[in-house]
Amino acid sequence: MPGVLIVEAIAQAGGLLLLTEVPNRDEMLMVFTGIEKARFRRPVVPGDQLRIEVVVKAWRMTAARLEGKAYVDGKVACEAIVTCRLVPEPWPRAKRRPQAIQSKKNL
Repeated sequence: MPGVLIVEAIAQAGGLLLLTEVPNRDEMLMVFTGIEKARFRRPVVPGDQLRIEVVVKAWRMTAARLEGKAYVDGKVACEAIVTCRLVPEPWPRAKRRPQAIQSKKNL
């Protein structure tokens, strides 16, 4: 599995963890903003089971810093610090108009 996909999985797991704490999550969007100290310790091959653990290092209602580790057979395969930002969704789901969505598909 390419390292970029492992880091993406860490970021998505962290985003899911954080969104449970956001009261108006239907109107917000979690945006991945950076990777720091990414280390790839061993390859991940087809058939491996990847276990992802994420720890929140810093959290404000607008941004977060997360430390994630991906394990295969109890050994670290990848570790990284990811940062993300919480921004208002440009077109909140509750306020979308069906015709606006249809016209975007036709572009």
